[in-house]
Amino acid sequence: MAGTTAPKTVHLAVYDTYADWETGHATAWLARGGYDIRTVGLTTEPVTTTGGLRITPDLALADLRAEDSALLILTGADLWDTSDDLAPFAAAARTFLDAGVPVAAICGATAGLAREGVLDDRAHTSAVPFYLSVTGYRGGEHYVEADAVTDGDLITAGPTEPVAFAREVLARLGVFEGAKLDAWYRLFHASDPAAYEELNG
Repeated sequence: MAGTTAPKTVHLAVYDTYADWETGHATAWLARGGYDIRTVGLTTEPVTTTGGLRITPDLALADLRAEDSALLILTGADLWDTSDDLAPFAAAARTFLDAGVPVAAICGATAGLAREGVLDDRAHTSAVPFYLSVTGYRGGEHYVEADAVTDGDLITAGPTEPVAFAREVLARLGVFEGAKLDAWYRLFHASDPAAYEELNG
């Protein structure tokens, strides 16, 4: 529609046992790139991360609307593998993708998307293929052995790749591109001192 602009809000899902180390690079650089980061919980009751941090969500999942968002980020959590408590977040991810709004999932969140059927026909990655195959999903032929994978509006990564995950997120939302994106990744992934000058030059 003429005169409208894309949302500049990124929604970060938070829940008990949320793996707080997996999204720091992505959210910090999205914020530096002009995006507002808002946290989303099942409710607005505080949650406790794996690292023991208490987070009070900005809004409840029931109030999240894809049209108000530039991206939904889902992180790993023990709860993805021990209960169905987080299934509503995977359902929200499907709604976002159906609306053409990007979703980025890392670690255990990829298993949640697999159970939801989101990975059945999209290229994706995770920790290892077996981790997803036990969910009963039908997307095994689309599994890619890579640090992080982008397929259209879906970004996935394994649990040991928060920097590669962030690279894909920053690229998808246009925070960095080309040589700057490459320099950012070389700086934070490989500690390449030359990349610092390229990134800040």
